[in-house]
Amino acid sequence: MPDEVESDLLERFVHGDQAAFETLFRRFQSEVHRWIARIVRDAGTADDVLVEAFWRAYRARGRFDPSRSFGAWMRRIATNAALDAVRHARAARWRAIEDTLPAVGGPDPDVRDAIVAAFRRLPPKLQVAATLALVEEVPYAEIADALDIPIGTVKSRVSRATGLLRTELARRGVRP
Repeated sequence: MPDEVESDLLERFVHGDQAAFETLFRRFQSEVHRWIARIVRDAGTADDVLVEAFWRAYRARGRFDPSRSFGAWMRRIATNAALDAVRHARAARWRAIEDTLPAVGGPDPDVRDAIVAAFRRLPPKLQVAATLALVEEVPYAEIADALDIPIGTVKSRVSRATGLLRTELARRGVRP
């Protein structure tokens, strides 16, 4: 629950006050950027998605409940914007993730390439859940909050993604 000063700022934001929006942007910009970067795995894309997310928030300000957490609301908007970026730029996203996979796939570049290819084949919603849970090790509760879905759905998506990854890796001759 926001304090009185924060509540006034959020009320002003809801009513279109530009200065209130700029204050919220400055306060939450770094946190939201880090969140987006965890999903899209590319700094340039994260910068673009950050701008898009705050633009969406500004346009949707009338639907924001000032008694709620602005940070949580922004993470949901940012997650949706990041999902859209993943859907539209899957190849660019996985070029960035390749750098983090050698530790997962071992020193064999063929194994790393197989893992990257297996991740690419996942539907976007499963990619996001699997990346956050398996690569970034974000707790399920935090993923559920950001995606605005029940924790059981997060577990289901991660489980489904894991199964699909195992199947695809086995098809490629890699035993996880």
